[in-house]
Amino acid sequence: MLLAGPSGSGKSSLAARTGLPVLRLDDFYKEGDDPTLPLVPDSTDIDWDSALSWDADAAVAAIEELCRTGRTRVPVYSIATSARTGSEALDLADTPLFLAEGIFAADIVARCRESGVLADALCLRGRPSTTFRRRLLRDLREGRKSVPFLLRRGWRLMRAERSIVGRQTALGAYPCGRTEALTRIAAAAEANPADSPTRTASCN
Repeated sequence: MLLAGPSGSGKSSLAARTGLPVLRLDDFYKEGDDPTLPLVPDSTDIDWDSALSWDADAAVAAIEELCRTGRTRVPVYSIATSARTGSEALDLADTPLFLAEGIFAADIVARCRESGVLADALCLRGRPSTTFRRRLLRDLREGRKSVPFLLRRGWRLMRAERSIVGRQTALGAYPCGRTEALTRIAAAAEANPADSPTRTASCN
């Protein structure tokens, strides 16, 4: 199940509440020295909110392998240093449903659907001001980037939040709040019991 939504919308905390295995799609960011990284227009800032800053092919391959075998190796990415710091195993054990969450999840809805592994795709939405505050506090707490960068990015994303949600919805992610998202995830889990012979990727 794919879980999308603007940065700071609460995807990670909601995913943790479900108790399902979680594939962190942000771990598939490109590294900071990658020459293909896009820039924010009229700026020298790297545009980490562009899907071009992310390795969609590797993310889809990991999802398909999890659905096929129940396990895969995934990168461990440091947002603070813009670099991969290693890799780790993700094993679903006997769980037929898992969440793949990240700001670019909606960009792979069509590919997951074509592969036959998509259970559902959601886009978390809320108040732009709330998202701005939650995102800034998280990024400052985790030391993700410099304070000036975080403020510039935060204001830009707050102004663009409604269009971000609109784009992700157009890509096939269902827009909803936390309560409805949890209800749809629970419904998908009930539709894919542990003894089901088919593994299904849950996208958020």
